[in-house]
Amino acid sequence: MTTQANTPLMPKATAVWLVENTALSFDQIAAFCRLHPLEVKAIADGEAAQGIKGLDPLNSGQLTREEIERAQRDPNHRLKLADRKVKVPEAKRRGPRYTPVSRRQDRPNAILWLLRNHPELKDAQIMRLVGTTKTTIQQIRERSHWNAANLTPMDPVTLGLCSQLELDLEVERAARSMPRREGDDPNAATLIPVEETTAEQALEAYGTLRDREDQREAEELDADKIFAKLKSLKGPVEDETEE
Repeated sequence: MTTQANTPLMPKATAVWLVENTALSFDQIAAFCRLHPLEVKAIADGEAAQGIKGLDPLNSGQLTREEIERAQRDPNHRLKLADRKVKVPEAKRRGPRYTPVSRRQDRPNAILWLLRNHPELKDAQIMRLVGTTKTTIQQIRERSHWNAANLTPMDPVTLGLCSQLELDLEVERAARSMPRREGDDPNAATLIPVEETTAEQALEAYGTLRDREDQREAEELDADKIFAKLKSLKGPVEDETEE
């Protein structure tokens, strides 16, 4: 992969060291280590990577002190990996992922974590990440696994079952393959603002009330005209009877 060359060795361990020994922002550390800023914040708060020992990127030749100082002075500067003196060829994996025997008992916990935190991942992607089978994934999803009551969601990166880069790539692929939702389309139809709907309803109600008042006034005027006509007709009749 071309992206692996731009990623430091042991990203989480490097992030732990940068959090503890520099004044870099979470965004700068996250961009350099290819982590999420919230994950870096969790490391700073002691909520993540508690058992990971920090890896000094200066001793490993991944960063220079000048680069770190420049990034501390400029919050918008993004750290760049130093040129590696030795090019390590990328190991290409063939066939299913091999999981050490000591880590195999952690796979169900990692599967449960992936199902809860990344439901967009397909079964084939989970199989590639943690080296499991589709049957096991289905059992954990349906909670029919023999040890379902004792499972605890655990990050597969922390468990060492996969790298953060591999997880990010699979999540990115899953996000690209998901269908676009209606809310993501800027041209999609949206609801009318509440101010407009309530204003329109108020105008309609006011118009109806006004029409009723006008009709009532018209009826009262008509009644006055009728009484006036009756009085005018009644007057001559009374005069003739008196004569």
